[in-house]
Amino acid sequence: QVQLVESGGGLVQAGGSLRLSCAVSGSINELNAMGWYRQAPGQQRELVAIIYIGSMINYADSVKGRFTISRDSAKKWVSLQMNSLKPEDTAVYYCNARDSSMINYWGKGTRVTVSS
Repeated sequence: QVQLVESGGGLVQAGGSLRLSCAVSGSINELNAMGWYRQAPGQQRELVAIIYIGSMINYADSVKGRFTISRDSAKKWVSLQMNSLKPEDTAVYYCNARDSSMINYWGKGTRVTVSS
């Protein structure tokens, strides 16, 4: 099993920045992708950013140019740098990891609130 623990959420004003981090432990050898999802009040959970073992990265259109995902080669950390934050970025952000069997693992989430 894989355990994911997020940190770094909080309250910021529009235009500000925040950095989220995720610590990964357990059976990490088979992981082939790591990323971040978010769920805003009254909305479905959506992909924010994902990074694959070959370092290919995909971002949601709504965050392109503002957010940056990164990880370490040992697959023990994945971070999300969020700049130029908007009120619509307010959500619970979840760390995600996927293994070679296409099984997804999830953290418990960290809250991000952006005030106008």
